[in-house]
Amino acid sequence: MRDFTAPRLFVHADLPGPIAFDQRQTNYLKNVLRLAPGASILVFNGRDGEWRAEVAELGKKAGGAEAVEKTAAQTRRPTLVYAFAPLKQARFDYMVEKATEMGAGRLVPVLTQHGQVRKINRERLAANIVEACEQCGILCVPQIDEPVALSDFLGSLDRPLVVADEALAGDAMDAVATIRAAGSPLAVLVGPEGGFSAEERALFAPRAVRVSLGPRILRADTAAVALLALVEAAFPS
Repeated sequence: MRDFTAPRLFVHADLPGPIAFDQRQTNYLKNVLRLAPGASILVFNGRDGEWRAEVAELGKKAGGAEAVEKTAAQTRRPTLVYAFAPLKQARFDYMVEKATEMGAGRLVPVLTQHGQVRKINRERLAANIVEACEQCGILCVPQIDEPVALSDFLGSLDRPLVVADEALAGDAMDAVATIRAAGSPLAVLVGPEGGFSAEERALFAPRAVRVSLGPRILRADTAAVALLALVEAAFPS
C-alpha cells in the first residue's frame, strides 16, 4: 500500500544516499509541518523511484536526510503530449497543475493568433509541476517546453493529434470513442480563450481529430481538465 499521509518531497540527490534540503524545503519541514530530526518522510527524484527517508537535521537555512528504504519503483514518463495556448497567471498555474495530475508527460505552450499571453515563466510552472507530483504520488516529473508557434508544433508532431474544438460544442459525438480510434501515443491541443482562427483551423484540419467537450463553450483551463478526462477514459493509465 502506498503511503499518502507522509510528507513527500522532490529532491535532486541520487537515491539512496544523503539528501540535502534547500531553504524552502527546510522551512516547510521544520516550520510548517513541525518535524524534527528522526521524522520519516518520502522522497523522489524522477529517476530512482520513491524512498522513505529519515530527517537528519533541520537548521535555519538548510537540512538533510538519509534515504533508507525503497517504497515504489520508478515509473516511465507518460507518453501523452499536452499542448495549450498560455493563459494569464492564476488560470495558467491551475491548468499546468491539473495536466500534471491527469497524466501529461510533456507540456507544450503553443502560440496562437488569439492568445493573450506570449511569454511564460518556466521556472514558476516547473515548480507547480513538481508540487503537483509531490501531492499526487507521481514519480516521473513531466517536462515543460519553451513556447512554440502552432505551425512549428504541428510540423514536429510524430503522433495523432486530438483538438478540443469549440466549434463542435453541442455536437452529439462519442468523444471517448473518437479519441480511442485516433490511437496512442497521443497529442492533444487546447486553444486560447478566443478560440482558433480560420488560418489555424486550416493548419490542423488535415491531420487532427476534432472532438466536442459538451454542449457549452468552456474556459481554456476547464477545457483542459475535460479533454484530459476523456483521454483517460479512452486510454486508462
